[in-house]
Amino acid sequence: MQSSHLRPTLDISAALWAGLISGLVFLATGVLLPWLTLGDLGLILRILASIPLGPEVVPAGSVSPFVTTLVATVMHLALSLGFGMLIALVVHRWGLLVGILGGALMGLALYGINFFSLSFFFPWVFPLRNWMLLLAHILFGALAGGLYELFDEYDEPLVSLNSEATDTNS
Repeated sequence: MQSSHLRPTLDISAALWAGLISGLVFLATGVLLPWLTLGDLGLILRILASIPLGPEVVPAGSVSPFVTTLVATVMHLALSLGFGMLIALVVHRWGLLVGILGGALMGLALYGINFFSLSFFFPWVFPLRNWMLLLAHILFGALAGGLYELFDEYDEPLVSLNSEATDTNS
């Protein structure tokens, strides 16, 4: 009797690239929009750095800009890779349109989690929520989902190991 094991065909490389590229676009959006509208170039970097470093880094000039930028970038790119994998897992093999729309919805959910749930642990983050960061989160999700679908090399969501054995024996 043969077992019908299924192997998921999530393209990990595509998911990591989608997360990395989307994370870089998020950073660019999160830095440029507050700079253009508020004149504050480092707002998103200080918000990100405040999670591991504490609320004292949120006011401009309170901590070295190099330290803030380094901590924020490393933390953000690590989170982007993880969230990119999560989005890829959810939108996997639904197609480009669902990848973009589903990813955008997941970006919206990430915004909600970041600013409404995590603010329980990091209360200084809650008042910093704004439409620019909402837009950056939605853009991150849409890009991660869409890029994953573009980079994904597999055609089927699940491949039966039995069908692979049958194909090689034919």
